[in-house]
Amino acid sequence: MCGRYASTRSSADLAALFEVEDMTDGELVPSYNVAPTDPAPIVRVSAQRGPVLCVARWGFLPPWSRSPRDAARMINARAETVAGSRVYGEAFARRRCLVPADGWYEWRITSDTTERSGRAGRPVKQPYFMTRPDAVVFGGVWSVWGTGADARLTFSIITVPAVGDLAAVHDRMPLLIEPHRWVDWLRGSDMAGLLTPPSSNFCADIEIRPVSAAVGDVRKDGPELVHPHTVTDPDLSTVEFAPTLF
Repeated sequence: MCGRYASTRSSADLAALFEVEDMTDGELVPSYNVAPTDPAPIVRVSAQRGPVLCVARWGFLPPWSRSPRDAARMINARAETVAGSRVYGEAFARRRCLVPADGWYEWRITSDTTERSGRAGRPVKQPYFMTRPDAVVFGGVWSVWGTGADARLTFSIITVPAVGDLAAVHDRMPLLIEPHRWVDWLRGSDMAGLLTPPSSNFCADIEIRPVSAAVGDVRKDGPELVHPHTVTDPDLSTVEFAPTLF
């Protein structure tokens, strides 16, 4: 968690939402199926320009990484260890970012059953899309890897233990940053306070929506991926946790 999400707002909409300068240079491509190492929008603080909207690759690369291929293993940073991490600690202290999203996906494993025997058959992975009416913003950290023309802006999404009904989908979730905390997240110095979970009222507005298995194919993209999909077993209490990337 989290291994896939959607981010489809235009650069103009995002720049207006966060009241920041747009530095995406036309590189932002809306996606309903953002996967590890894909380009996606983030809001960060530039030393020269202040808060800006830019495009970064999902998958954190610390300066000592030998290859950009390492990014696929660095898409999430755990809130419990991020501050003291050799990989993420400096970035958490100095280079935090906001990651705008429509919502995120998680998979659960259910047991397929046959109508004739009623016995469990092959495992079935059912994806769910978690979203809010006003979308969501994840807390993240960013880094610049490489130099000169090879320099690459990268980021990782911070995860926390899931709260409320979300825990029935997966035991972890992205750190959601409420609008009144955006400035503190980018510039604040209270390390412990920054990792405060969102309010229960904020989480109560999150919709847990079953969607088509097509989202599992990274080549697929489009609004149909987030459309509601009928499942045979909507009772989340009867299924087991699905394995995740990390």
